Amino acid sequence: MFTAPTSHNSAKPGEIAKTVLMPGDPLRAKFIAETFLENPVQFNSVRGMLGYTGTYKGRPISVMGSGMGMPSIGIYSHELYNLYGVESIIRVGSAGAMHPDLKLFDVVIGMGASFESNFDKQYKLNANFAPICSFELLEKAVAAAREKDVPVRVGNILSSDVFYVEEGNSNLPALTKLGVLCVEMEAAALYMNAARAGKKALCILTISDLIATGEAATAHERQTAFTKMMEIALELA
Repeated sequence: MFTAPTSHNSAKPGEIAKTVLMPGDPLRAKFIAETFLENPVQFNSVRGMLGYTGTYKGRPISVMGSGMGMPSIGIYSHELYNLYGVESIIRVGSAGAMHPDLKLFDVVIGMGASFESNFDKQYKLNANFAPICSFELLEKAVAAAREKDVPVRVGNILSSDVFYVEEGNSNLPALTKLGVLCVEMEAAALYMNAARAGKKALCILTISDLIATGEAATAHERQTAFTKMMEIALELA
């Protein structure tokens, strides 16, 4: 029986808000806390995975890094949902554009998350499960984007366990033909954990790479310039 604090999160019960923003990079979590939250208090630094709780427009909200990949966000989101009483997790991350109309810094919201992973095997399903977001959070995010005059693309995204794909073995061309917008590495696991826990999840992404051309944002831009998606996500608390 696992209880909080855990070996991954030193927060005590009650120190984490009901809504958590989850960038992959812990330094991006630090940036969000210091830039947008009032009176942020750090609740975690175990393994360098920084977490903070503060308020935004008077509403309690937390932000915590998830690390890279489905195993990592799988651990942190599971603990937040099941041990810390978190109700909503909004991933704010970067993605590589698959759809030819997407440009650097465009904002994409993952309504569904196709996946290249065995994360679902734990459920021993005799079926193919389709991980989807919370419609409540999606509806609020689209409304917030319109209010802020931020164009967003909503649709299917891909979560992959592999960053460096063996040459000739990529599924991206076939998935692009099926309308998948972009690829990242965490959303499907987050959506599955939320479904299993009966909680809410949403993935809001900023395009950091154009796969077709090789154009990419710098590391500094990834850490600090993805503010539009952050501002949308903060409105969901």
